[in-house]
Order: sequence, then structure tokens, then C-alpha cells
Amino acid sequence: MKYLLDTNVLSELRRTRPNRGVERWYEAAADADMHLSVMTIGEFRKGLARLRRKDPERAAALALWLDHVLVPYESRVLPITPEIANVWGELNDPEPIPVIDAYIAATAIVHDMVLVTRNVKDFQRTGARLLNPFD
Repeated sequence: MKYLLDTNVLSELRRTRPNRGVERWYEAAADADMHLSVMTIGEFRKGLARLRRKDPERAAALALWLDHVLVPYESRVLPITPEIANVWGELNDPEPIPVIDAYIAATAIVHDMVLVTRNVKDFQRTGARLLNPFD
């Protein structure tokens, strides 16, 4: 089974004491089965830009962590393709979904992956297969 990690899952894994459910799931899943959307990377970079204004030292440490974490995912970062953009458009009718969430869901759907997230409610109406390891 292939998994697409939402931003909140990757963030949780950075914590000193991550949620035990997330930790157990991550340890049991094969690294090769875990993927990221470019949108997840963008969310992290956006957060870093905001943090840099308030706490440059913490932002620098987080940027180093992110750069380190992304190395093993290098070949497993999924871009936005025309097919994903088409699914994204369909997901936004009749009610819009936040842009990043909709792109992440569309990526999971197109690649037939399970979207791993704490925010199941945010993705339920997309039709993406979901897994909440925080439970």
C-alpha cells in the first residue's frame, strides 16, 4: 500500500515525543511506500517564512530539519500534474475546498494512495482513502 503524508503527520514526527499512534504506524510502514506532495513542502516553507520573522534561530533549525528529512523522500515527492489539476477542479464543485488540501487529496486519488492525516474531517468529502494514525 502506498501512502501520501499530510503536513501534520510529518510535523508530528519532528516532535520530541510524537503521538504514539503516529510513531507506531510510521515504524510499521515501509519507507518506500511513503510519499509527499509538493504542496506539503510548500506548506512547510510557508510556515518557515512566517517563523523566520518571529524567531530566526528556530526557523533556521527547522529549515535544517526539513532539508534533512526531504533527502530520503527526494524520489518520492509528487508534483502537480495536469491529471491532478483536473481532479482538483472536480473536487471543488459544488463547494470549494481549501486549495492545498484539495491538491493533496487529488494527488492521493490520482496515485491511488492512502492519505495519512490527522485532519480526516477536512478530506472526507474528497473521496480519498484516509488513515488517521493519531487515533
